[in-house]
Amino acid sequence: MNVLDDVYEYPILEKDLKEFQKILGMHRRHTVDEYSPHRKNKTFFHQFSLKENWLQHRGTMNETEEIFCRVYITEHSYVSVKAQVSTSAQEILKIVAEKIQYPEEELALVTVAFSGEKHELQPNDLAISKSFESSSRMFVYRKDLTDSLSPFAENEELQQRSVRILGINTWDLALELTNFDWSLFNAIHEQELIYFTFSRQGSAENTENLSLLLQRCNEVQLWVATEILLCSQLCKRVQLVKKFIKIAAHCKAQRNLNSFFAIVMGLNTASVSRLSQTWEKIPGKFKKLFTELESLTDPSLNHKAYRDAFKKMKSPKIPFMPLLLKDVTFIHEGNKTFLDNLVNFEKLHMIADTVRSLRHCRNNQFGNEVPSKEHHELKPYVHHLHVIDNQQALFELSHRIEPRV
Repeated sequence: MNVLDDVYEYPILEKDLKEFQKILGMHRRHTVDEYSPHRKNKTFFHQFSLKENWLQHRGTMNETEEIFCRVYITEHSYVSVKAQVSTSAQEILKIVAEKIQYPEEELALVTVAFSGEKHELQPNDLAISKSFESSSRMFVYRKDLTDSLSPFAENEELQQRSVRILGINTWDLALELTNFDWSLFNAIHEQELIYFTFSRQGSAENTENLSLLLQRCNEVQLWVATEILLCSQLCKRVQLVKKFIKIAAHCKAQRNLNSFFAIVMGLNTASVSRLSQTWEKIPGKFKKLFTELESLTDPSLNHKAYRDAFKKMKSPKIPFMPLLLKDVTFIHEGNKTFLDNLVNFEKLHMIADTVRSLRHCRNNQFGNEVPSKEHHELKPYVHHLHVIDNQQALFELSHRIEPRV
């Protein structure tokens, strides 16, 4: 049963549930910002109240809110852009043009509805708002001399493209990944884990910050596979794999286990792991390092290797969030909320202890270390990832660059 809904059937439980709120370090009528250790971090909550269905809906999105929007290059590949809802079409187009290394003046931003209807966005249009209003996807199209629009073909992405990541210092790149992940992780409020677990419908309005970090983890994994599979030259592909192994090691050293897991999983994606010609040319010391990193992601004994290593790390640190959510969900689904019509406080204590681990991870702030100034393009490169989100498309690329013998 959902404990939030059961309050309405058993009003007497409101008093008991206040005790649960105290365990989480929060009170019923206060806003999330009052409890945030860094009040400048934007949150997406209204007042917390039992009598108002626990959380009011946010209604229309605030123009200053930041989200990840997807700008599709082809049907299966997109550039992930972290931007405010009020960002103009021209600003988004500039980001995407730089990312795909194409002249901005030769591109147009187009919303494509599920019905197939297309609408070209003007430079000053609020691109994200327009996309939401029409429930459509944003695409970038090419303009020809007559200003007619045409989409990019799927196979164009495999054509000659510079592999910019090879010229970027691995520590700096890992550091930028960590800084970006920390900004997302630090904005998550403990209540979001509760709503994510207890909500029957997983309402997105209540878990905005958590959803951003989960989406980012998935996109980093796809980004690793995309970069490798879009590299048609074997020698450069070998360099890319070595690069990502080093970046994963640096993320671990920087105590960013979220990106660490994502990179290792990206390298273990079936479409990448099957590249036998590539892996055969990886030097022994890199293979040994990768094996050591892989051991931390071993799920046996309930991820004992990861849990032991993470416990020894000092804060601040970024956990692998999907596993933390799995722990909370396991406690919730494996234990009844009520036993003989009494609240199962043992269950609530276990959930509170797990949720409270976020505080330990954020006891301190990450230092102000910044990447080298020589890589001025690093921040936009890391913030706006170009990924292919279709496994079939990734497999087709994999077989194209290394056909099955």
